[in-house]
Amino acid sequence: MDQKIDIKQFCPFNNLEFIANQLVEGFITGLHQSPFHGFSVEFAEYRPYNTGESTKNIDWKLYGKTDKFFVKEYEEETNLRCQLVLDCSSSMYFPPAPAPTLEHPNKIYFSAYAAAALIQLFRRQRDAAGLSLFAEQLLLHTPAKSGTVHHKMMYAELEKLLQYPPAGQKQNTNIAACLHEIAERLPRRSLVIIFTDGLDFEHKEDFYLSLQHLRHNKHSVVIFHVYDRHLEMDFDFSNRPYRFIDMETAQEIKINAAELKNTYQKSMRQFRDELKTHCGQYQIDLVETDINAGFHQILINYLLKRKKLY
Repeated sequence: MDQKIDIKQFCPFNNLEFIANQLVEGFITGLHQSPFHGFSVEFAEYRPYNTGESTKNIDWKLYGKTDKFFVKEYEEETNLRCQLVLDCSSSMYFPPAPAPTLEHPNKIYFSAYAAAALIQLFRRQRDAAGLSLFAEQLLLHTPAKSGTVHHKMMYAELEKLLQYPPAGQKQNTNIAACLHEIAERLPRRSLVIIFTDGLDFEHKEDFYLSLQHLRHNKHSVVIFHVYDRHLEMDFDFSNRPYRFIDMETAQEIKINAAELKNTYQKSMRQFRDELKTHCGQYQIDLVETDINAGFHQILINYLLKRKKLY
């Protein structure tokens, strides 16, 4: 049975806003500062008057004090362009379940709902949102728009992710190549929100370079590092033999969970510490996202924290 996104779940976000923490480029007046100067809302600076231009913006009081002509410039407020980027590799369908729910989600189910909630929030703010889905390659990339038809299309694409993939369907991860492509295809400085478990350990240095690429192109980046804390971080398995299967490569290993636990936890702590360090260096917001906490709590806590900071 096809699952639909329940927009009633987004009511807790009705009084919240998502404010850009750096200059953004948009096309209609909104909540965020633009890098362009005009004669709009908030005073920015003075500049010398150029002969032949309109005199209506000359500051006559300053002329009276300096006997020189200066023009007031203002920073324009604009709407935000946001690109929501979702990892759709097979590992995002962990923990495996035939019918995940909000109470018992897998990582992709959680991410799809969180992304849909942000789309609803941006729609209310009259901000433009686009959607990118990737696994080994970029599966979908829509430009940021603010129209109703566009929002419905994005909801439809996210609803497809709520369904458990057919048996035998495997999607590996190539997050670095996909983020490089997204960085090149975004035409203007934007907010890029990434939902991923980051489980591409063999190419993690390439992953960090792709994050640098996004920041070099002046995009503001937020990463929701999505995981199941009990199983993927704490390795909370009982002391008995298990057969672990890689959801992307189908490789198997048979081992007693207790024998692997300490080594596994050490490896995951090291990965998380490296990710935190690189995000700190690149001025990227990293949101630790335990799917068991529920998308309401994760998003509300982050939006409230962001409101205080910016």
